[in-house]
Amino acid sequence: MDALDKNIINFLNNSPTSYHAVASMSSILIDAGFTELKENETWNLVNNCSYYVVKNNASLIAFKYKADFSAFKMVGAHTDSPCLKIKPQPEMHEYKYFQLQTEVYGSPLLNTWFDRDLSIAGMVYYKDNKGKLYNQLINFKQPIAVIPSLAIHLDRNANSNRTINPQSQVNPILATCIDKKLTNASIVDVLQDYLTNNKINNCKQILDFDLSFYDTNEAKTIGLHKEFISSARLDNLLSCFLGMQSLINSNNNDTHIPLLVCNDHEEVGSQSYTGALGCFLSSTLKRICKTQEKLSTAMDDSMLISADNAHGIHPNYPDKHDKNHAPILNNGVVIKYNCNQSYATNAHTAAIFKNICNDINVNYQTFCSNNTIRCGSTIGPLTSSLVGVKALDIGIPTFAMHSIRELAGIVDCKSMLQILKKFFDS
Repeated sequence: MDALDKNIINFLNNSPTSYHAVASMSSILIDAGFTELKENETWNLVNNCSYYVVKNNASLIAFKYKADFSAFKMVGAHTDSPCLKIKPQPEMHEYKYFQLQTEVYGSPLLNTWFDRDLSIAGMVYYKDNKGKLYNQLINFKQPIAVIPSLAIHLDRNANSNRTINPQSQVNPILATCIDKKLTNASIVDVLQDYLTNNKINNCKQILDFDLSFYDTNEAKTIGLHKEFISSARLDNLLSCFLGMQSLINSNNNDTHIPLLVCNDHEEVGSQSYTGALGCFLSSTLKRICKTQEKLSTAMDDSMLISADNAHGIHPNYPDKHDKNHAPILNNGVVIKYNCNQSYATNAHTAAIFKNICNDINVNYQTFCSNNTIRCGSTIGPLTSSLVGVKALDIGIPTFAMHSIRELAGIVDCKSMLQILKKFFDS
């Protein structure tokens, strides 16, 4: 593996939740010379300096400031991925097993969550002896849970007609309750033990949490020639990482500000104060521009690239694609079209993107849905309409999107990095 491959894999392995993704990105940005801004403080931006700002530990905006800017070049992605979240009161103690109830976040392929070595990660909120509220990022890292499949002997139609009940059949098992200590075990007990073992000693009472299960199988390069990345959460952590690296590597030698926005909650509709339908980006742009007049003129010359994964044509299911719009892994970044505005691409923005690819001699592909299958959507149309900026949607072609384990191409990652850097620099 080269340095980029290793850095991508390290980022994926260190980012089991949107909170961890933002923490990982923050650390990388600090090492690259970016300074953190706080939303509740006055901003005094300095020419040719780099900044980032975080909202609710799960969304992030980073940019390189120029005092004489006239526009923004923006790349947008999202930090969240479909998963199983732990319910607020999740404990189950039936048939001498300790289980935790889950709530399905987004639209995961539920059948891929069975028989996996699962762990827990997320954010915990607690107070100390003085009543002060704290939040703590946690990651158990070790496999501590599993959702076993039902044996085929008990369901002879499993390979032809098995459905999954999201209420009763995706609740992981953490332990047997033969030990009396576990008979009434709670998630709070588990979290308290974690905090104690990790020397978080000022916790008097755990008040709440936002926790997810995840697969402990680490990201890997696979294939005969190691040409693929296999990992959880490629949708859309690949775009977050490559957008961030493109921003870091950009030259900032033009009269625009290169900016990266990574929102939470895309997988559930973006309607939150950290999502693309919130005011995080628009508020940040206003603070950079300082006046509405400056913001309005800047938006007219600005552009957004919404980077989110695309569907590569599956050789076992070719009928699911339009044969003229069938992206192949490792054959180029995909321009995503939808005339009903599920994607933000139009002829103008696609032409700009194609021109960038041609300038650096990088291949691109196109995707337009089979008319019998409704496509997904992205933050592209939402952000474009909210801030009034022209936009397009692109993505790295991917297999098994929303599976617990997705697949993408190494070559496409490197192409994306080149394209986004050229976009920021042009």
